[in-house]
Amino acid sequence: MLAAASLVVLLLAFAVSAALRVNRSMQHLDIAALAAALSAAAWVVRGYWRARALARAARKPSPRWYELRPNIVGVGASLLLLVWWGARVPASMGQGPAGPDVPAEPFDRPWFDKRVVLISLGDSVSTGYGAGEGLGYFELIQRNRDGIYPEMRGRELRRVAPELSVIRLARNSTNSMDHERVVQSLPYFKQDTFGLVCMTTGGIDLIHSYGKRAPKEGAMYGADYATAKPWIERFEARLDRMMGALSERFPGGCAVFLATIYDPTDGESDIENAGPIFWLPAWEEGRPVFDGFNDAIRRVAERHDHVHLVDVHAVMLGHGIHCRDRDNPHYCPEDPTYWYYVNLEDPNQRGYDAIRRVFLNAMIQALAWK
Repeated sequence: MLAAASLVVLLLAFAVSAALRVNRSMQHLDIAALAAALSAAAWVVRGYWRARALARAARKPSPRWYELRPNIVGVGASLLLLVWWGARVPASMGQGPAGPDVPAEPFDRPWFDKRVVLISLGDSVSTGYGAGEGLGYFELIQRNRDGIYPEMRGRELRRVAPELSVIRLARNSTNSMDHERVVQSLPYFKQDTFGLVCMTTGGIDLIHSYGKRAPKEGAMYGADYATAKPWIERFEARLDRMMGALSERFPGGCAVFLATIYDPTDGESDIENAGPIFWLPAWEEGRPVFDGFNDAIRRVAERHDHVHLVDVHAVMLGHGIHCRDRDNPHYCPEDPTYWYYVNLEDPNQRGYDAIRRVFLNAMIQALAWK
């Protein structure tokens, strides 16, 4: 009885998982998985009670679970469904360094001859959500974790900015409109202070509210491009205002490092296939909206001399939900691993390592060589 009941519960769990995927994607494989799970569960239940009834009628002991053919079929179905479920799970995070090399030489001498204020602005990417304590990119650019990343020893801002203070203003689940309010609330710093600003913005504008509500500015998931176009234009204008306001806050000079937005689909635009843990409905016109945001970020960086682009989008390609797809143009054969957290919208530990490296390389180009 217990074995058969456990098997039924397992099959029903697979059925729930498949039903949730069918509700999002309507793919034939998921529909087949749902039908198989429900059919196998019904067959196990019917087979168990029919065998017990026959045993009572013949006054024989109830059969063992493995003597019931429906149970054997149920076990086989469970194994097949486990393969189906596993195919929906992204690859492992992997181990070792992630992302580009960072040269050691620039960190052998100071970059600044004045006080430096390092500020995080933006969303959960800049808070380090999804990584362990001290393992977000913003923490790692300040001070490397030598025990975890020995190859990055000494490649940290505290080595080149002796008078470094840190202000953390990034907040989880905030959009670009929230970020503009934070920037406008900043005080004016003294002439003897240089501002170093790390900013990740726009991702929440795109992914919220996960298709659960009608799209709107600041939470536009599912919007068609015609609807989103004025929101993209206002996003770009908002970025321009923020970059101008940051320059005004630092009369002694500043450098803003503005990140592009990564793509967990590795360029395939099939977000509905994100996996068994975090599912989103298909977004038919998501690609032009996504590209519109990144293009706006690039144009703003080009227009302002104190703004430097950090191409987070490029470094994360090949490490999303298609990281094991050899036909994907961004497939990385030497490291086909997954760099996103279980919530899909944030990086995992290795993703943050890669992001910290592109931030540091951008800082070297903008500051160390001058």
